[in-house]
Amino acid sequence: MRRPRAADVVLYGGLAAGILDILNAIVFWRLYSGTSASVILQSVAAGIQGKAAFAGGTQSAALGLLLHLSIMCAMAAIYWLACLRWPRMIEKPLLAGVAYGLLTWAAMNCVVVPLSRASAPPFIASWFADGLLAHVLLVGLLFAFVARRSALRPGGR
Repeated sequence: MRRPRAADVVLYGGLAAGILDILNAIVFWRLYSGTSASVILQSVAAGIQGKAAFAGGTQSAALGLLLHLSIMCAMAAIYWLACLRWPRMIEKPLLAGVAYGLLTWAAMNCVVVPLSRASAPPFIASWFADGLLAHVLLVGLLFAFVARRSALRPGGR
């Protein structure tokens, strides 16, 4: 099987997953507590700005969006590199995508967020379930099927 193209997985997959994932968070928190999209994006910026992000207006929100999309592209790059090392990930996209979605959720919630300057969120069962499903469906599986499609396209290596 051919190798997936880096641009397909990292840029297209990363940006698509990032947009879908942040939209998921915005919709969830709007419905759950009436939180605005700007505050959700500022909460991402709080990872490096701390509580000051919430006083940073649209600049902090824009930073939050940039950070979120950058993190997703980094996750996509790691997936792409893993596909080069383990070609079975291309052959078994459902299994690889679900596993990677769970791994990215765990990495974000157990490593990245705790090491950031963001405040630890309270446990909310519906947010836990939503976040887990979103990382499986909108991140892991999206990367897996973008990588597979890229590897199957004519002109790939």
